Amino acid sequence: MKWIAFVLIISCLLLFPGCGSPDPGLEGEDTGPQASGESVEVDKGLFDVTITMPASMVDSENIEATVAEAKEQGIKEVVVNEDGSVTYRMSKSVHSQMMKDLKEGFHETVEDYKSGDEFASVKDIKYNKNLTSITLMVEKETFENSLDSFAVFGLGFVAMYYQLFDGIKADNIAVTIDIQDSATGEVFKIVTYPDDLETTD
Repeated sequence: MKWIAFVLIISCLLLFPGCGSPDPGLEGEDTGPQASGESVEVDKGLFDVTITMPASMVDSENIEATVAEAKEQGIKEVVVNEDGSVTYRMSKSVHSQMMKDLKEGFHETVEDYKSGDEFASVKDIKYNKNLTSITLMVEKETFENSLDSFAVFGLGFVAMYYQLFDGIKADNIAVTIDIQDSATGEVFKIVTYPDDLETTD
């Protein structure tokens, strides 16, 4: 299934209207899930999971294609609500696969960060099952003299949305990222999202 692309497109629309490039250095501008007062609603029933996307996350111009794609991915029911929001009802197995694909996507991002050239300071990344705690091991001097803080933002972004689609209420979402000197083991910086979105530098 194409859940990773499907959810990340939706997430991009929610976090960055217009899907422009993020600037984690902007202060005083809350770009988190609660910024617009709207968030994904997830209701886990006995047999089904219902996810409602607010109107701000829906591509109203291509709604028919969105509905068709969702049904192709095994979603039982797609309802376009009067306020422009869209409600998806799916089996728990389909939702479970979606979350599995999101976790695999996060793992692939981690491996890319570790092995690629984009973030030279990153040496290793560890994280817990629910993506609430992440440890980013870096070469400290390189990290502090580069734009590798974007790696922190990228990891926090995906982890927040994993929690969101797993049914965590927007007000309760929290991702703590410990930035650790790979040479000494010292945690020299701790970032907590979404609280630090206003002050990340």
